[in-house]
Amino acid sequence: MRRVSIGIIVVLCVLLLTGCNSKRDNLLIMVTEAGFAPYEFYENGEIVGVDIEIAKEIAKAMGKELEVKDVAFDFIINEVQSGKADFGAAGISISEERKEQVDFTIEYAVSNQVVVVRNDSSINNFDELKNKKIAVQLGTVGEQYVLENYPDAEIVSQKKYLAAAEDVKSGKADCIVMDELPAKELVASNPELKIMDGILFTDKYGMVVKKGNTELLNKINEVLTKLMNEGKIDEFILKYTE
Repeated sequence: MRRVSIGIIVVLCVLLLTGCNSKRDNLLIMVTEAGFAPYEFYENGEIVGVDIEIAKEIAKAMGKELEVKDVAFDFIINEVQSGKADFGAAGISISEERKEQVDFTIEYAVSNQVVVVRNDSSINNFDELKNKKIAVQLGTVGEQYVLENYPDAEIVSQKKYLAAAEDVKSGKADCIVMDELPAKELVASNPELKIMDGILFTDKYGMVVKKGNTELLNKINEVLTKLMNEGKIDEFILKYTE
C-alpha cells in the first residue's frame, strides 16, 4: 500500500507541475514600475498606461495572456535576467551599460528630461544645480546623468517619484530630475511644484528582454514597428495625457 501511495503522489506531482508549466507557457509576463505616468500607473486599482497598451498588442500578436508585475525600477533588469519576467517596460532609457545586461528592442519613444522645483525656488538655470540637493529615482538615466554631470551635488535617491516630490515640497531636496511627461502629471497633482524652463537632456526608451532571447525580441520589434507605422503609440500617449 505504501508503494502504491508513493506512486500516486509522484503522479499527482508530475500532473501539477505539467499544469503549472502549461499555464506559464500561455502567459507573457511584463515587469514594470507603475509610478511613471503616462507610461504605467495605477487607475482604479489597475495598472494602465502607454506601455500597458503596447504590451497588450504584443501579447495579442503572440496569442498569449498578458500578466503585469509591479516592482521597484532598479529590480526590473534582474527580473528579466532571472526569467521571472519575459520582458520589461517602464520608460527604460537605452544605455551602453544596460546593453551589457539585457537586449533592447528598437526605440519607441523619445524622452526629454526636465527639472522640477518648488514654485518659490530661487533656481533659475541648470548651472545652479551643481551644489544643490537633487532628487532622482533609483536606477534611472536621470540618476546617472546627475552623478556624472553634477559631482558636487547631493543626490537624494528614491524608489518612487511621488516620494521625490514630497522631498522637494518639504525642503529635503531642491529639485527632481525626471522625464517630461510624468513630470507634467506630477506637477498637475502637486500645485506647489513647477517644471523649470528648458530641457536638461534627451534620451530614448526601449523595452528589454533577456540576453539572447532573439525570438521574443524580434516579435516585440515587429509589433513596435507596426504600432509606430500606424501612429498607434502617439494615440496611446494622447489617450493618457489629455
